Amino acid sequence: MNFLRGVMGGPSAGPQPSGAETIQKLCDRVASSTLLDDRRDAVRALKSLSKKYRLEVGIQAMEHLIHVLQTDRSDSEIIGYALDTLYNVISNDLEEEEQEENLPKQVDDLGSQFTEIFIKQQENVTLLLTLVEEFDFHVRWPGVKLLTSLLKQQGTQVQQIILVSPMGVSRLMDLLADSREVIRNDGVLLLQQLTKSNAAIQKIVAFENAFERLLDIITEEGNSDGGIVVEDCLLLLQNLLKNNNSNQNFFKEGSYIQRMKPWFEVGDDNCGWSAQKVTNLHLMLQLVRVLVSPTNPPGATSSCQKAMFHCGLLQQLCTILMATGVPADILTETINTVSEVIRGCQMNQDYFASVNAPSNPPRPAIVVLLMSMVNERQPFVLRCAVLYCFQCFLYKNQKGQGEIVSTLLPSTIDATGNSVSAGQLLCGGLFSTDSLSNWCAAVALAHALQENATLKEQLLRVQLATSIGNPPVSLLQQCTNILSQGDKIDRRGSKVQTRVGLLMLLCTWLSNCSIAVTHFLHNPANIPFLTGQIAENLGEEEQLVQGLCALLLGISIYYNDNSLENYRKEKLKQLIEKRIGRENFIEKLGFISKHELYSRAAQKPQPSFSSPDHMMFDHEFTKLVKELEGVISKAIYKSSEEDKKEEEVKKTLEQHDNIVTHYKKVIREQDQELEELKQRINTLTSQNEQLQGTVTQQVSQIQQHKDQYNLLKVQLGKDTQHHNSHSDTFQMNGIQMEEVSKLKEELEEWKNKHELLQGQLREKDSLIEKLKTSQLEMGATEQSSQTSKSGGLELSNELQKELEMLRSQIQLQSAEISKLQIENQRLQIMNTTADPVLGDSGATAANNSELEGRLEQEIKELKSEVKALSEEKESLKQHLDSSSSTVAILQDEKSKLQQEVAESKKEQDDLLVLLADQDQKLSALKIKLKDLGVPVEDEDDIESGDQGDEDEDGDEEEQD
Repeated sequence: MNFLRGVMGGPSAGPQPSGAETIQKLCDRVASSTLLDDRRDAVRALKSLSKKYRLEVGIQAMEHLIHVLQTDRSDSEIIGYALDTLYNVISNDLEEEEQEENLPKQVDDLGSQFTEIFIKQQENVTLLLTLVEEFDFHVRWPGVKLLTSLLKQQGTQVQQIILVSPMGVSRLMDLLADSREVIRNDGVLLLQQLTKSNAAIQKIVAFENAFERLLDIITEEGNSDGGIVVEDCLLLLQNLLKNNNSNQNFFKEGSYIQRMKPWFEVGDDNCGWSAQKVTNLHLMLQLVRVLVSPTNPPGATSSCQKAMFHCGLLQQLCTILMATGVPADILTETINTVSEVIRGCQMNQDYFASVNAPSNPPRPAIVVLLMSMVNERQPFVLRCAVLYCFQCFLYKNQKGQGEIVSTLLPSTIDATGNSVSAGQLLCGGLFSTDSLSNWCAAVALAHALQENATLKEQLLRVQLATSIGNPPVSLLQQCTNILSQGDKIDRRGSKVQTRVGLLMLLCTWLSNCSIAVTHFLHNPANIPFLTGQIAENLGEEEQLVQGLCALLLGISIYYNDNSLENYRKEKLKQLIEKRIGRENFIEKLGFISKHELYSRAAQKPQPSFSSPDHMMFDHEFTKLVKELEGVISKAIYKSSEEDKKEEEVKKTLEQHDNIVTHYKKVIREQDQELEELKQRINTLTSQNEQLQGTVTQQVSQIQQHKDQYNLLKVQLGKDTQHHNSHSDTFQMNGIQMEEVSKLKEELEEWKNKHELLQGQLREKDSLIEKLKTSQLEMGATEQSSQTSKSGGLELSNELQKELEMLRSQIQLQSAEISKLQIENQRLQIMNTTADPVLGDSGATAANNSELEGRLEQEIKELKSEVKALSEEKESLKQHLDSSSSTVAILQDEKSKLQQEVAESKKEQDDLLVLLADQDQKLSALKIKLKDLGVPVEDEDDIESGDQGDEDEDGDEEEQD
């Protein structure tokens, strides 16, 4: 411990050891000591010396510190000291008092060298990633700081090591979920360094749910009102999205654009914006621009633009645009952001055209912005932003171009002068004494004519009143007048800038518009002015004007339709040959593309200039120069014969173009027809699906009806399947015919009458049975009763014959019913075979017609069968009448027989009474004879025997 007191500055008796010696001893103690406490104290001492003796500690102790990280992981305290020491050695974030003015480069080199030594063994970085996973604050926080420092020093190498390490990036993503804000915030800084210029790591971080976590942190911190943590999160989001199409698409598909809208909800009181809020909002606007940058793929940019409109983000940005009290730099960046959100998107451009400023009376936002652009008192960057916004509004927006040009046409100018239009502001800026306003207005007007030949012709109608008493002149004439008098007019700013702007406007106006070229050549002063400017030997500043004049003259030749005799192509070429020289002309034309400012403007659409003097070229104009420079050079060297051939080729090409246009029109019409047919197919497909569903439901209903029919058949024993199956078949095929319904009603009526006839026959059968029983009961009567019984039997036999006839007729009717059942089954089979046909939309009509023919034939057969049944019904009625008359006769005979039976019964009773009296008298006489003593034979037995014999003989006769 005495050694440590000496190291830490305690009193010592001997001479003080040097820093290098102390560090060497501490390193030996770390390497050789067996006690953990001793090693911990030694590492703590190295940490305290690492800032002052950075080089010595790094050289001597790095290996020992790495060994401590490997072997003493169980003790979080010594691990924390070791990580802090390594951070002090590797990091270049030293305190200001410790930095000397002449050593910054040496310090940077020192950190880079130590980082290279540390990452030479990739296992060290992997070990560090493992330590960062530890939850202990004293281990995790220093590990995060050390890894961040390594990435700052040797970012590419460390990124590759982490990328190949198993779950390396995923481990670091867990830092964003740490509940300790210090670790979470430093984790954001670590991911900033990790994702720099590495698309692979950016994708992994994005798919590890980084967007969700970062947006949650921004919301928790208060959006734009948050602190520096919000700034760090926004910088990380920019790293993940910038120039990474995959992550941009993932951001859009994840509906994260919608979560950006609350960032721009600023209150009405916009006073006193803090510096941090300005920074945060600036980064938020830049993040929006990253998603809709013109350098992104057009499809991705368009989808993001539409998403921003639908979620209300564009509306929120326009609110900031028209708000008061917004800082100038925020307003400028908002204008640039709105510009790129609406660029090339018709829906967003239409919305922006409808935005009004909160003024009295309300003015369109475009007009208010143009007023700022032509106002020389506004900041230069703001005027550039407004110009960019106007260019983006007109980009691929023919509707917007037409609205701007229409404000210049005589029929639409407000005569009262109460409101200022966009066209009036552009003309005012074009002819003002401020050269920057001239240039901006000329470029803005050129964008209103970009790739729109119709508007170029309409703009020729614009007339300007120059002064009182003088006749109005055309806009084209006024531009050429100002161009020729440029040196005589006193202007603020660069005179070259005004002339360059006007020449760019004229070149854009005349290109691809022969009528405008004719109007330009009609002024006899224009060609001499151009040739004079090109032929002169001027300074470097004027060389740019000479090049643009050569370009304008070349356009006048290339797009000349030879309608003016004095300015035909050949004569203009001869003029160039005599006054300028072809080689000299081509050399002056090449001044444009060789200029440094031309190269800068060609890089990106946004006009960004360091100073107003550098504002010379427009991005879209550079495309025009690139397109025309080569064709003009060739046109100058062509002879008259070649021109004639070229004219013929042009005519042929025009004819070809007309043919192509015609075919394009035909193709468009066919495309429209195809779309309509596709829609019809879709509707028919949906209808077919609905019909198939209906058929399926009907089939299920038919099956249910069949099941119900079978149950009823079992319960009642009636054959009704024929009618139900026919009616279901007609319903399934959609046929509703009156004849079928009538036929069903007739069949039902006939069936009811048939049942009534059967009931009446049953009643008659029962009546005949009763008669037979009554006749059989009278079988033991006398001979008279036997004769009457034989007559009744004859009547019953006749009735039996009638009954048999009725039964035969019923059998014939049952045979007819069986025929109908067979027809019903056949129709069901046809139905089942027709079901798959219904699903086929191609053969449905033919099969339906065939099915209808079959059904009509079946209906005719059913009609004939019904007719036959009705005839049979009439015959049955006749038989019924005859049988009813027979029954009446039988009833009369029965009543007569009943009377005769009653009379015979009375006669039998009288005879029995007489016989009983005779028996009594005989018995009395026998008794008297016995009393008198006369022998009397007992004849009872003999009489009974005789009577028995007579009875037996009678039974035999009856049996015979």
